[in-house]
Amino acid sequence: MQVLILGSGVIGTSVAYYLARAGHEVTVLERQPAPALETSFGNAGEVSPGYSAPWAGPGVPVKAIKWMLMRHSPLVIKPMLDPAMWLWGLAMLRNCTQARYEINKGRMVRLAEYSRDCLKALRADTGIAYDERMQGTLQLFRTQQQLDGTSKDVEVLQASGVPYQLLDREGCVQYEPALAAVKQKFVGGLRLPGDETGDCFKFTQALARLAQAEGVRFRFGVNIQAIEHDAGKGVTAVRTDAGNFTADRYVVALGSYSPALVKPLGIALPVYPVKGFSITVPITDAGGAPESTVMDETFKVAVTRLGDRIRVGGTAQLSGFDLRLDASRRDTLEHVVTDLFPRGGNVRDASFWTGLRPMTPDGTPVIGATRIPNLMLSTGHGTLGWTMAAGTGRVMADLIAGRAPGIDMDGLTVARYGG
Repeated sequence: MQVLILGSGVIGTSVAYYLARAGHEVTVLERQPAPALETSFGNAGEVSPGYSAPWAGPGVPVKAIKWMLMRHSPLVIKPMLDPAMWLWGLAMLRNCTQARYEINKGRMVRLAEYSRDCLKALRADTGIAYDERMQGTLQLFRTQQQLDGTSKDVEVLQASGVPYQLLDREGCVQYEPALAAVKQKFVGGLRLPGDETGDCFKFTQALARLAQAEGVRFRFGVNIQAIEHDAGKGVTAVRTDAGNFTADRYVVALGSYSPALVKPLGIALPVYPVKGFSITVPITDAGGAPESTVMDETFKVAVTRLGDRIRVGGTAQLSGFDLRLDASRRDTLEHVVTDLFPRGGNVRDASFWTGLRPMTPDGTPVIGATRIPNLMLSTGHGTLGWTMAAGTGRVMADLIAGRAPGIDMDGLTVARYGG
């Protein structure tokens, strides 16, 4: 079968690889000159199934107000005359109940756990290398209230069979020795030993090479203009500045840019760009750097070791498709890494990056079929595209082949939005 994939971030590239392995003829269209040069380029580096949770949850509206009043705020909202932003925000507020939180988290953990297993198998099959580490994630709590508030998350982890450890200060230091110098700044943590870390950009570039070896054709520098559609035939072509491309099946994996492309087809896809930032700091003292990932719960910032670098990623900014770098966001990232790992690296030598996370209001991605028979979606992964990539690729390959996927698809498709 001929399959045309739109987008070569970590999601689109993963889908391409698994489809090629299944024997399909795959072409990938990408406007950039190489894979993973947008949202997949500089993310926090976490492969964190256990930390998979929607942003919408009980108490979040009140927390959001407090966050926006903080000097180093994890959340910034820049008011705009953008109906999509306000509609997305209202939909997110409707998901801020305990019942919806548990449903959404369960869906996300289901896909993320499966994806971690797929990534393990992929690593074993190919030997792919991407500064990977398998030493877990530590969610660090600066206050007792934060530590006490983990009970609901722990219940979901238990129900999903995800291993975890609740740790006091000394327990945190056992796994992250560099924190010994600042242990008065936190009270404890939640460790997820099954989580991993790695450089998403390196992974995607390496996977693209493996996909090319399997016959995948990447067409770079191609700007997608529209999807041609016939009511009786489904998608008939993808129109680009390099001409029309046709296939038997089409997969939209364009992250935050997906909704605009499918809207003319009558598909309402509530994915909105939530801007994230990162700095990448060269390690100057290995003993003062993190061993894996430390997630600072107060500032919602992840500090991850990637080879000889520290990746510091986080903050959420609602400002549409604006890709300008904001110095105040860099200040927040620098504050967290120097506060927790003051000897690890020199932030003056750090590179600064921003990307647009494709977020759904319920946190769960949108993968699988649409009402148009030959059109499929693979988008809306938010902050968890790296975590969910391998599993998403495998699921999409199974669906296109007509096989039952390895996980239940309930609640994962656009059908939950009436699409």
